[in-house]
Amino acid sequence: MAITFYAYPKCGTCRKAKKWFADNNVEVNEIHIVENPPSKEELAQLVDHSGLPIKKFFNTSGQKYRELGLKDRVATSTQDELLELLASDGMLIKRPIVTNGQQVTVGFKEDTFEETWK
Repeated sequence: MAITFYAYPKCGTCRKAKKWFADNNVEVNEIHIVENPPSKEELAQLVDHSGLPIKKFFNTSGQKYRELGLKDRVATSTQDELLELLASDGMLIKRPIVTNGQQVTVGFKEDTFEETWK
């Protein structure tokens, strides 16, 4: 099972997730989420497979999110507009995103990783 790990190297949460994978001998294909953000189509698939609402894919604590005043826009925009926005800038995406093509996790919670990726 090939696991794709969208991460930002300077992100503390991503580093914790990466350490968890190393400690548990789980091999991942790491993709720099800012240099190579997932496309609109890939994001649509990730949202679909995650079972989460699209707003969970936004990095709400990020500077860019606040600068663009996205809190109100996220509530009123269409799914298509939100996917377009996320695909336009990897810094807007909550990270890490981990997927094996079927399952998707967003962010890092050790218990979720234990259940999903071990």
